[in-house]
Parts: sequence; structure tokens; C-alpha cells
Amino acid sequence: MPKSRSGRALVASQAEADEPTADTRRRRLVTLLADMVPGACTVRVSQQQPGQNWPSPYARAYDAQGQLMALNRAQRVTVARWVIRAHPYVPWDETYDLDLATGALRATGGGR
Repeated sequence: MPKSRSGRALVASQAEADEPTADTRRRRLVTLLADMVPGACTVRVSQQQPGQNWPSPYARAYDAQGQLMALNRAQRVTVARWVIRAHPYVPWDETYDLDLATGALRATGGGR
């Protein structure tokens, strides 16, 4: 092992060595999304943007009353990509809602 200037061997810190759990990742994702879209309670994510025939990551945000919140293109794509990458096991041919309070992802049943 290489030595540092102090003469002690360099070791990986314990925080880097511990693999975060799925629950930790989910909470971290929900926290980041809530910061990115203040006031949003639910994020709806799909691989199909309305009006397009080709797949494209797409997200919509809804407030506590269920009202659609305005997102710019960068927010829509970034939110969708983060959620899709955080849930690689999900069949993304359907539309899903991510609850920002609990981190639960559930199918909307609406399909594309």
C-alpha cells in the first residue's frame, strides 16, 4: 500500500466503502427532485413525450392539489432520466408516478 507523507498507509474511507442501500438511494433521489421542482408532490415519468412518435424521456410534475406544474425542457428531461436510471428494472413502456413524499413508484395504468 502506498504511504502518505505522514507515514501512514492510505485506506479508503468507511463512507466510500459502504454501498448505499436501495432505500438510501430512493430518499436521496426524492430529495434532489424535490429541490429541483419545489412544490411538487408527484412526478409522472414516461418514455413517450405527448405528440411524439419516438421514445424520449419525459416528466410532468403535480402539486398537492393535483395541478400540473410548469417545467422547462431541461427539468423535464433531467427528472425523467434520473428516475429511469434509478429504476432500471421497471418496464418503461408504461407511465409511472413517483411520490416525492414516500419515494414510491407506481404504474399509472395509462400506458403511453
